[in-house]
Amino acid sequence: MSHPAPPAPRSASFLQAFLKSEALGGYVLMLAALLALLVANSGLAPAYFDALGAKLGFSLGPVVLKESVLHWINDGLMAVFFLLVGLEIKREVLDGQLRGASRIVLPGIAALGGMIMPALIYVLINLGSPGTLRGWAIPAATDIAFALGILALLGSRVPTSLKIFLTALAILDDLGAIIIIALFYTSQLNLFALGMAAALLAILFCLNRAGVLRLTPYLLLGAVLWYFVLKSGVHATLAGVALALAIPLRPQNQGAPAAHSPLHALEHALHKPVALLIVPIFGFANAGVSFAGMGLDSLAQPVPLGVALGLFLGKQLGVFGFAWLAIKAGVATLPRHASYAQLYGVALLCGIGFTMSLFIGALAFTDPAAVDATKLGVLTGSLASAIVGFALLRASGGAAPAATSAVTAQAR
Repeated sequence: MSHPAPPAPRSASFLQAFLKSEALGGYVLMLAALLALLVANSGLAPAYFDALGAKLGFSLGPVVLKESVLHWINDGLMAVFFLLVGLEIKREVLDGQLRGASRIVLPGIAALGGMIMPALIYVLINLGSPGTLRGWAIPAATDIAFALGILALLGSRVPTSLKIFLTALAILDDLGAIIIIALFYTSQLNLFALGMAAALLAILFCLNRAGVLRLTPYLLLGAVLWYFVLKSGVHATLAGVALALAIPLRPQNQGAPAAHSPLHALEHALHKPVALLIVPIFGFANAGVSFAGMGLDSLAQPVPLGVALGLFLGKQLGVFGFAWLAIKAGVATLPRHASYAQLYGVALLCGIGFTMSLFIGALAFTDPAAVDATKLGVLTGSLASAIVGFALLRASGGAAPAATSAVTAQAR
C-alpha cells in the first residue's frame, strides 16, 4: 500500500511562498514605474504632475494636516511600508535567517560593502559640487522586490541559497537605510512633538512587556505616534519602524508555534497590500520623469552620474568585493551550491535601488531639477544592473562549483 509523500517542512514552504510573493510585487512595481514614465512623457503629463501636487487634508480639533498627494504617499503610505520592513527585520533577527552570528556574517559584510562603495563613488563624483553632496546615500540602497523579481525570472538557474542571501542582505541594507534616514535626513526638531513620540513609544513597549497581545491598541497608538513623529522633524516613516519593534513576537496561546504571534499576523496581513498596492503607488508617483530636453549630457551631470555609477559599479564592487574578502579570510562561506559567478550576478542585482533610492532622493533634495536628476540616475543605474545581472546569471547556468573547491566543500 502506497503512502502519500510527507508534506514539505513549514519553513521551506513559507520561504517559497515569501519569495514568490516578493517576485510578484517586483513585477507590479516594474509595471508601475514603466507606466509613470509613459504618462510623464505623454499628453497626460500636466494632469499627472498636477494630481501629485494637489493638496489634501483634514482637521480634527487641534490636529490639522494638509499636504500634497505626493507628500501623503511618501510620508503616509510609506510609513506602512516601513512598518513591514521593521517587522521583517525584527522577525529575521530574533526568529529567522539572521538569528545567530554565523548566519549574519556574509550578508552583513556584503551589505556593509554595498553601502560604503556606492556612497564613496557618489561623493567622489560630486566633490566639485558641494550643493549635491547631500545625496550621498541615494545609491546605497537595494530594492528587494525588483531584485527578487529578476531572480524569479531565472528559475532554477539560481540556487535557493543565493535567494536567501539576497533577502538577508536586502533586509540589513534596509536597516542601514533606516539608520541613515534617522541620522542624516532629519530636519529641525520640535522637542514637544519628539517628547510625545518618545512617551508613546514607551507606552507601546510597556504594553509589550505587560503581555498585551491584541494588535488593536498597538495600531491605534501607532497612528498617534506617526502624527507626532511627523511633527517632530524626524521623518514620519520611521514611526512605522518604531511601532514594529514594539509588536510582540510571542504566540497568542501558550505552547502555540511562534508563527502564531501578533507580529507574524500583522506581517502576513500587510505583505500583499504593501507589495501589490503601496509600493507600486509609490513607484508610480515617484518614477515619473519627463525626458523632454534631456540628452546624454544630462546623465553626465554630477547627481545622475553619481547615482547611476554608485548603483551599477559601487554595489557590485561593494557587495561582491566585501563578500569575496570575507570568504577568502575564512570568516564566511560561499552560499551552498553557488559559484562565484552567480554571487557576482546577485551583487549586480543589488544595484537595483529603485524604491529606497527614490525615497532617499526625495529627502535629500527639494529642488525639482535635482529630484528629476536623481530619478534619471536611479532609473539608469537600476536598469543597467538588472540587465547585466540577469544576463550574467542566465549565462552562468545552475551548475554548482566543482566539488574540489575548498570553500564550497566547507559550505556543504
